[in-house]
Amino acid sequence: MRTVTSADEPFLFTLYASTREQELSAWGWPPAQAELFLRMQHQAQARHYAATYSPEGHAIIEVEGVPVGRQWLVRTSAELLLLDVTLLPTRRGQGLGTHLLNAIQAESARARVPVRLHVTRDNPALRLYTRHGFTLVPGSDPASPYLELQWRALEGDA
Repeated sequence: MRTVTSADEPFLFTLYASTREQELSAWGWPPAQAELFLRMQHQAQARHYAATYSPEGHAIIEVEGVPVGRQWLVRTSAELLLLDVTLLPTRRGQGLGTHLLNAIQAESARARVPVRLHVTRDNPALRLYTRHGFTLVPGSDPASPYLELQWRALEGDA
């Protein structure tokens, strides 16, 4: 992994767009309209994240020097917030997400803080998080399209 730079912006847009492909294909928009919408949404997300979170944990995931995804892990004294982890479609389902999640959980156990994240109810990554012991945060809004999940190490797992 390496720190995100301004030169990564085209890749980050492509990566973001890949997460919305299925949703947008159902809308039947012309390609130019879909791209304009995606660019606006991507820029809004990027501005919000930049204004709200430290860029310190924003990283490009590389395999053999080639960008394949991004991870944004916000570290505080109270928790690790997995703001985003996204892989290119060609890299999903190959164990890379599991590897990343294992590393985050190990860091969490060493720091003795929970990992927290939000995931949409229809995101295939929800199965990965469930397999790794993430549970629903009590009091989560049942009407929200997002689930708030957390993971805590068992005593002695550091």
